[in-house]
Amino acid sequence: MQNIFEVIILGLVQGLTEFLPISSSAHIRIVGEFLPSQTDPGATFTAITQLGTELAVLLYFRKKIGRVISRWFGSLTGRVPRNDPDARMGWLIIIGTIPIGVAGFLLQSLIRDNFRSLWITAVVLIVFGILLGLADHYGKRRRDLDDLTYPHGLAYGFAQALALVPGVSRSGATTTLGRALGYKRTAVAEYSFLLAVPAVFVSGLYELYKSFDEGTGPYNLAETGLATVIAFVVGFLVIAFLMQYLKKGSFLPFVIYRIVLGIVVIVLLLTGVVPAESTIISG
Repeated sequence: MQNIFEVIILGLVQGLTEFLPISSSAHIRIVGEFLPSQTDPGATFTAITQLGTELAVLLYFRKKIGRVISRWFGSLTGRVPRNDPDARMGWLIIIGTIPIGVAGFLLQSLIRDNFRSLWITAVVLIVFGILLGLADHYGKRRRDLDDLTYPHGLAYGFAQALALVPGVSRSGATTTLGRALGYKRTAVAEYSFLLAVPAVFVSGLYELYKSFDEGTGPYNLAETGLATVIAFVVGFLVIAFLMQYLKKGSFLPFVIYRIVLGIVVIVLLLTGVVPAESTIISG
């Protein structure tokens, strides 16, 4: 029963934080320290539960994604002009996925172990929170999604790759870059969601395949599956909320939250409430 309780909590946390610029991997990492088992759920568990939140993206943006896939394939055969906005989006997503694919392959050991240090997580939460605040405040709001260029799409890809470090946040890094480049908040959020789909699905399915031999860390596959389903349901609701909120709201509340959370984690580490070296589950 303890494991069921823990995966329910972790599934809720994953769904609530995946699409907000506050880092779901950081929250999974931090919350794990306060659960009865007091272990890091691990990179494998995190990657698999992210499949649930990405399924929420597919459902919410199903019409947009369907058009992008259809028009992209049509552009390959000449039935659709290559400058068609949806066909271009297909290429932009492919180009933007390359950096995180290369980084994820080359830095596997660092992602599973070194990058999951709570000290790194806390500092990164604060630093990237400040960067997000500056970019959102000073960034202009003149560019829509159709204005996205290939160089900018690739730059988004490098920003997304930074999210391999817990605390950066996939949506936080891409949002920071997008606002700095002058894209509107809703445009930044939508491209961030679409860009994450290939990378998260490849990573999650790869970790799922490996889990049949290596396990999923402290939780078995059924328990991880429960967390994934919960993350899907909650994630869908969060997407709907965020896309409405960003039509008028700013990222300031998330900036404040990131900084406060980072400071709290540092205080907990310094006072020994949370151990600096904790159990890290790699499977």
